[in-house]
Amino acid sequence: MMRPTVYHVLLGFALTVPGAALSDPPSGYAFVGFDAGLARARAENKPMLVYFGRYGCAWCDHVNRKTFSDNALKQRLSADYVLVYIDAEGSRRLRLPSGERLTEAEYGARLGAYATPLFIYMTSEGRQVAKIPGYKTVDDFLDYDRYVRGKHYEQQTLPEFLGSRK
Repeated sequence: MMRPTVYHVLLGFALTVPGAALSDPPSGYAFVGFDAGLARARAENKPMLVYFGRYGCAWCDHVNRKTFSDNALKQRLSADYVLVYIDAEGSRRLRLPSGERLTEAEYGARLGAYATPLFIYMTSEGRQVAKIPGYKTVDDFLDYDRYVRGKHYEQQTLPEFLGSRK
């Protein structure tokens, strides 16, 4: 009689947990690639919300299922932002506002996207105004929305803004 190895036990467990390794952008949102997102943000004069995720990221899957499933948040983000999804380990090439071309993974490394999920808010011109790592709740995203849409980044950092609201 053959005894299962730890590998086989873990593999069997992983295959029985539906969706545990998914990291695609949340369903129902119109996420696009960086190049298309930057062009659209410029054309529509809208800020961008850039979501760095990766295959196998359990926290990405968690934020997709728990936070991005909220209909009010979905409506707010979809109406007020150009939504961009980047595979933090991807090899697709993208063009930065400076004209430089590099891969998604290189861009992620340059921005410090070593852990996912990572959310970066940018102006319509591609200037970073807030960088937020990790799992976040609906209320967190509503706070970030007030910060970005109110252009509070012109006067204070995100931590200062959040601290002044308490």
